[in-house]
Amino acid sequence: MNGAQDPAGRSEATRENAPAGRSEATRENAPAGRSEATRDNDPAGRSEATRDKYPVLSVRGLTKAYHDRPVLTGIDLDGAEHQVVVLIGASGSGKSTLLRCIDLLEDIDDGQILLDGRDISDPRIDADKARQAMGMVFQSFNLFPHMSALANVALAPRVVHGSTRREAQDRGRELLARVGLAAHADAYPDKLSGGQQQRVAIARALAYDPRLLLLDEITSALDPELVGEVLALVRELATAGRTIVMATHEMAFAREVADRVCFLDGGMIVESGSAERVLTDPQQIRTRQFLQRFTGLDAS
Repeated sequence: MNGAQDPAGRSEATRENAPAGRSEATRENAPAGRSEATRDNDPAGRSEATRDKYPVLSVRGLTKAYHDRPVLTGIDLDGAEHQVVVLIGASGSGKSTLLRCIDLLEDIDDGQILLDGRDISDPRIDADKARQAMGMVFQSFNLFPHMSALANVALAPRVVHGSTRREAQDRGRELLARVGLAAHADAYPDKLSGGQQQRVAIARALAYDPRLLLLDEITSALDPELVGEVLALVRELATAGRTIVMATHEMAFAREVADRVCFLDGGMIVESGSAERVLTDPQQIRTRQFLQRFTGLDAS
């Protein structure tokens, strides 16, 4: 669970240390004119005037490798306020790793991740605090099986944000109603369908009103008949102006909701642009080859 869930296996020392290989210049390069005190403030507490100066998300030159095997190379990505950015690409192209890096669940080797202009990839930043301004939903729900739907949603506001039990439960019931699960507040995950569990996970990610919502292939583990109910909820969030970066193989949905589409291949963004252009008139041969599988687009 984002915020309340500690990334598996990451110690405090690991989170605080500088990722190996990141240059001193990259780590020190905070946006101009910003003091150390400003950089260390909670992203959620920044003023409207300050936030309006920057995109909600800005990724610059992000590089990541596992055991000397590059998985992301030179990633540049922006997500403006109220924008939906969709990541497409084959399995293994780096989409999930990129989302996990943005959410600070993976260390990066070089580059910057800026949230509202603040370099949250700086190793001096408290990753847990920075992560409170983001909500992430995973492919496999990641609900606590021993907790009801309401308890899953209410946990982070109470444990991480210091809300009272009553406040957290009221907020949880409000969000479960929003995702169409008011009648299932007391149900445990094993009594819910896959689509219902994923909607609980989305409600949980929204529990502290994050600046940025990250969605990682959230329909990939669902039966086909359940995909529609989850996509309908994401469509509602996009229409309401939520800032979203999502990875998906649902091309028709991407064309409908995305403001920008990025095609990843081999850990690089090969092509990006408006959904209409990338999905119907891609300029790169590799993009055309990928989309041919979904749309019958001529790959020549």
